[in-house]
Amino acid sequence: MRDDVFASPAARRSAAARVLLLVGSFVVAAVAVERFVPSATDPEWIRSQLAGLGWYAPLAFVALQTVQVVVAPIPGQVLGGVGGYLFGSLPGVAYSMLGVTAGSAIVFSASRRFGRPYVERVIEPATLERWDAFFDRNGAAGLFVLFLLPTFPDDLLCFVAGLSDLRARRFLALVIVGRTPSFLLVAYVGTRVADGALVRAGVLVVALGVVSVVVYLYRRRLVLALGGEG
Repeated sequence: MRDDVFASPAARRSAAARVLLLVGSFVVAAVAVERFVPSATDPEWIRSQLAGLGWYAPLAFVALQTVQVVVAPIPGQVLGGVGGYLFGSLPGVAYSMLGVTAGSAIVFSASRRFGRPYVERVIEPATLERWDAFFDRNGAAGLFVLFLLPTFPDDLLCFVAGLSDLRARRFLALVIVGRTPSFLLVAYVGTRVADGALVRAGVLVVALGVVSVVVYLYRRRLVLALGGEG
């Protein structure tokens, strides 16, 4: 099975760089917080401050996750780790997925409403053609496998999916089921950092990188197993 999206050395280097970027972001963030905002390492203090804000804190976080999908300046999984740190694992996952799902729906709808010229302002035409070919060969199964990759630029996929014949309801189901596992893991990492279990958090970040590599290496088999044409 050909897979033009990953075929070039540049694409493989880019995927590896995203794994390293995600791991590095967690490490840098942890060191920076410890160095410059030591009070932020006290989860009781942080959560007491958030409690004083009531529902404004989670609403602001959900809004930030929504915006990052639409304009993509912040890696969503990094924010997911912040959500776990601030709110705890399960609330953090819930708030992240609310924002990610809302942002994905906005991008999908905008792409479908304004068409290819709109998407070409976000994605280079040559890259978009490769994504078109990928969707033609692999369909929803291929999209789901890419959503499983924690460090893959899955926000970009929402733009491309809006140009396909994929139904909005099915697309959102793929977003929720495919992206929740990685957000669950990074939220748990954030919670462990808040608890002071930095070694465990580091091990989990490495595990996230390993999962990314495994899914990447076996992506073709996963697509076929899920019913993609290959």
